[in-house]
This record gives sequence, C-alpha cells and structure tokens, in this order.
Amino acid sequence: MLLESYRLEIFNNKCMPGAMTVQCFAHLDQNVSEALPFLNAELGGFTYIKDPPSVTFRLHGKLLTVHGNKVAVNALKDEDEARKVVEWLKREINDVWEKHDTITPRYVGMPQPQVIQILKHLPKTNCRDCGEPTCMVFATRVAEGAKDSSDCPAMTSAAKADLDAYMKPYALDVDGIPW
Repeated sequence: MLLESYRLEIFNNKCMPGAMTVQCFAHLDQNVSEALPFLNAELGGFTYIKDPPSVTFRLHGKLLTVHGNKVAVNALKDEDEARKVVEWLKREINDVWEKHDTITPRYVGMPQPQVIQILKHLPKTNCRDCGEPTCMVFATRVAEGAKDSSDCPAMTSAAKADLDAYMKPYALDVDGIPW
C-alpha cells in the first residue's frame, strides 16, 4: 500500500466567504509522486504537470488535484463529503500503484471538450431554465463537468443523446463514487 494515512484540513474559500461549499486539503503522510503518471493514465487527468508532479481531475463539478504530498478538493458540501472523496481517491491511488507495472504512464492531460462544440448541441434560447444566465455559460459548465445534458430542460431527447455522445470520451468513467 502506497498511501496509508493523511490529515484532513477543511476550510472555506477565502475569496468567496459566503460560498455554500467548503474545500479541503488532505496532507498525505506518504509521498505518492511516483504513482501520479499511472493515476493520470487510469483516470484520465484533466491536467498533468511533470515538475513538480501533479494531476487534476474534474469530477461531478469538483476539481481534485493530487500532488506528491497533498490532495486538494473544491466544491464540497461538508466534511463528510470531503472524507468520502479523499477515501475514494486513496483507494484509487493504492489500486493504481498495486498494478502500476501493467499500466503505461501518461505524462500529459487528456483532451478537453470544446465549449463551442457543446454549444452546437444546445437550443441557444438563453431561457435560464437550467439556472445559468446563457446557453454559453451552460456550455462552459458542461465542459467543466458541473452540468450535463439532463440539466437543460429545453433540450430535445435527440439533442441530449448527441451531447452525451460528444461528452462520453471526456467523462471519467468510475463506478462506486461515494458522493
């Protein structure tokens, strides 16, 4: 087991003190730098930085950044969700490290969805039924992973299917995520 323990630090965003979410750092007691290119290969990191190594994932509207000795997660509901996310990531790190000799490491981030391509699938009515001020903002939120086709009531089922097909290669395909 590569990662055995960590210390969780929960805090509010200092730039947005009224935010309804919290953030966390998991200060890792073991350095996981060697596992990061393998984790990136298995989970399809949004961004990968070689030196110092880190990999960032966008998942369910959250950014999860793993450094050698720290994990940062934003947009969390509370401490309970933070613990669940970090425990899930700990399992993923250990699982990947256990089989790293069978994985080809990846030292670059994955291709990213293009906002303009997402916008082409939307009704472009700027109706605000999705909670966003414009379809362009909604498309940006889809590209970030914070929204998906089901969040746009004005989309036809065919348009939703087309958008889902476009977004499928960019989705982190993991089962059993605890949040």
